Amino acid sequence: MRVPATSANLGAGFDSLGLALSLYDEVSARFADETTVAIEGEGSGTLPRDGSHLIVSSMWTAWREWGEPVRPVALRCVNVIPQARGLGSSSAAIVAGVVLASALSGRSTPNTESLRLAAAIEGHPDNVAPCLLGGFTIAWSNGDAWAVRVPTADGVVPVVYVPDLRGLTAHARAALPGRVLHTDAAFNLARSALMVHAMSSDPDLLFEATDDRLHQQYRASTMPRSVEAVATLRSRDIPAAISGAGPSVLAFTDAPPLLDGFTAHTVSVANGAALI
Repeated sequence: MRVPATSANLGAGFDSLGLALSLYDEVSARFADETTVAIEGEGSGTLPRDGSHLIVSSMWTAWREWGEPVRPVALRCVNVIPQARGLGSSSAAIVAGVVLASALSGRSTPNTESLRLAAAIEGHPDNVAPCLLGGFTIAWSNGDAWAVRVPTADGVVPVVYVPDLRGLTAHARAALPGRVLHTDAAFNLARSALMVHAMSSDPDLLFEATDDRLHQQYRASTMPRSVEAVATLRSRDIPAAISGAGPSVLAFTDAPPLLDGFTAHTVSVANGAALI
C-alpha cells in the first residue's frame, strides 16, 4: 500500500486543517513466524526493526482494539516522506498500520473507525485525516475524532520547502502558551474559515487565509530559519506557513523561488486516500 505525506494547520487552522501531498511511503506486510522490518529510504539507518516500529505497533494496537489475535509480521517499507520535518511521517505510519491490520485480518473497517483509532494513537486527527481520506480535510474531536474532506479547486499548487534540520513535535507544542488573546483567536477563526473557501473555490485568497497568530510566532525560537523562510515568501506575496509542527514550510505557488538551506518540492494534492 502507499500512504501520502500531509501538511497540517495550513496557517490559521491549528490542529484542524490538513492537506494530503503527493509524496508517498510504500509499505507491505504479511504474517510471519517472527516480526521483521525491512526499510529503504528515509529512516533506514535509524528506525527500529522490531515490534517497536510505529507501523507494527499500530497494527498490534488495532488488533487488540478489535479483539483480534496479535501476530508477528514481516514488514517492508520504502520511505520517501521526510521524517521529523512536519510532513506527517508518523501519521503515515499509523494510518498504514491500521489499514494493513484491517486488510490482514480480513475486516472491512469503515473510515470513521479507522480515523478514530489512528487519531487515538497519534493524539490528534489533523494529519491522520488527510492521510486516510486524501485531499483537503477538516478534522475535529468530541471525544472521538471526526473529519470531512472538502474538494480542492484548480490552481491549488502546493510547494514544500524541506530543511536539512529536523524538528520534534513535542518541542514545538511545548513552546505554545496556555492562553492566547481573544483578538488573536478571532483573527485565526476568520482565516481558518476563509481557508476552506480559498482551497475549495478561490485560491487567490490563499495569502490571507494562511496568516496566523496562534502558533507560529510562539514557535519561532525553535525553528528560526523556517519562520524567516515563511516571512521571505510572504514578502513576495506567496502564501506560506509552517508545515505542521515544522520545520518544513508549505507554500502555494507555481513559481517557487529558491531559499538557502531548503530543498523545494513542487507536489500536488494527493486526492487518493491511503490505498492497499
